[in-house]
Amino acid sequence: MIARRDLLLGMGASLAPGLALAQTPLTVFAAASLQEAATAAGEAWTKTTGGQVRFSFGASSAMARQIGQGAPADVFLSADLEWMDWLAERKLIVPASRRNLLSNSLVLIAPASSKTTLKIAKGMPLAKALGSGRLAVADVSAVPAGKYAKASLTALGVWPSVEGKLLPGENVRAALAYVSRGEAPLGIVYATDARADPKVRVVGTFPAGSHAPIVYPGAVTASSRNPRAAALLGFLQGPEAGAVFRRYGFGVLARPA
Repeated sequence: MIARRDLLLGMGASLAPGLALAQTPLTVFAAASLQEAATAAGEAWTKTTGGQVRFSFGASSAMARQIGQGAPADVFLSADLEWMDWLAERKLIVPASRRNLLSNSLVLIAPASSKTTLKIAKGMPLAKALGSGRLAVADVSAVPAGKYAKASLTALGVWPSVEGKLLPGENVRAALAYVSRGEAPLGIVYATDARADPKVRVVGTFPAGSHAPIVYPGAVTASSRNPRAAALLGFLQGPEAGAVFRRYGFGVLARPA
């Protein structure tokens, strides 16, 4: 893979600077929950345009901080508005390129073999359902999925009963893995994550009003010099990519008039 990248860059070196940049693969830092869907959308971009895309997936907080520390990324796709705002405040994205792309929902999951049932509602006996086990969540202090989970549990009045029974993961896919492997009897992830793993099942969906809307914004980074970065972002908001994201369970937000 490294050799292939070097070859691409070496070929570009003999071309005019603008053309060389256009042929350089785009680097996208994206939320972990976008892994399958964004990869498929990137493949659609390559098929349509011939341009190459390289993805780096992780917690939105980690991706944003890496950009803040100078990591070379052309586009950032976050799982919440706050980390995009964090970059905007530091003038690390191109403001005019920013757009809201996708939506999602928050679900309670259990291992596929589990018989646990629980109605998601105020005062639900979540701590009792956990028994001696722990609740798998993404880091509630920084990672969007974890922050949404804490907000919802707080709104439903059950946060104090489970705060000491958490099994935190560095991102939402780590929380998913804990449940998938049977290391936690229950977990909170996005609906799209649950769809991606046949070893888990959805116990219930958290009310949309119990947490901030789950919105995935995208933007071109201020450090990007690749002229195709804005075009990729536009493609991700277009009908072809929209069909891909819907296939993976995401809601596709309308492009502003």
